[in-house]
Amino acid sequence: MKPMDHLEHLDKHLVDELAQVARETVRDELREQTRKQRRKASLYAASGALALYAGAALALAVGLALALGLPGWAAALITAVLLGAAAYVLRGMARPGSGHGAGAADGLPGPSVPPAPPAAGPAPGTVPPRPKDAPDVPGPRA
Repeated sequence: MKPMDHLEHLDKHLVDELAQVARETVRDELREQTRKQRRKASLYAASGALALYAGAALALAVGLALALGLPGWAAALITAVLLGAAAYVLRGMARPGSGHGAGAADGLPGPSVPPAPPAAGPAPGTVPPRPKDAPDVPGPRA
């Protein structure tokens, strides 16, 4: 037995212990992050449900206010049109790179974006043709 054999065993044992500690630390951190994300998602879901009920109450209030001067069916129809228009605008704003409202890309009427102008010069990787009146340049000497 060599005098250093016990050190190799100790090093292997130390490396195994460090790897185990690192795995447990990463596992605990991921568990904590998942718990925080789950809580945040639950709060967003509750917020969305309450916003839905608030929107329904607002739509009801608008409909009842319109019903003071109009027949009930007309008030309900106007309220539905207002909600539909608001949904259309919000949908258009949610699309990336759309600017204002929906565009022609989704098949719905709305402002369209003009195509980008072509880039100036030759495409990357292509060599432009040599002009007819270009002078001859001597090549490299061998």
